[in-house]
Amino acid sequence: MRCVTYAGETVKTTDDVAASLVELTAAVAKEGQAEAVSIPIVTEDGTVAQAELVIGVGNDVLSAPVDWTGEEPDFSRAAAELTQHRLFPRTQLRAVEPDERDGADESIDWDFDTPTQA
Repeated sequence: MRCVTYAGETVKTTDDVAASLVELTAAVAKEGQAEAVSIPIVTEDGTVAQAELVIGVGNDVLSAPVDWTGEEPDFSRAAAELTQHRLFPRTQLRAVEPDERDGADESIDWDFDTPTQA
């Protein structure tokens, strides 16, 4: 579990939600924008609630570990939703030159008219 501090308030959420929130906040700020998001939290009395935040430029988010006893809630769906945001950082595919030693330049002669045997 993590403690997320935002605008002078502190809330508790799962590691995956906190990590996704921090990454998304940085990505939105990098674009010079701000976005409203909602994350699941655990309140002081142990119930699950939603917190609404504006993330991005001018909105600092701090995530720190917190002592937690008992079973952690499953907020994986919310973490996945954060990672689906249009500005969430994605792994970029890179074009790679073929290695001449792997035989990638050899031509392949496929005969699609000849049936194969099973």
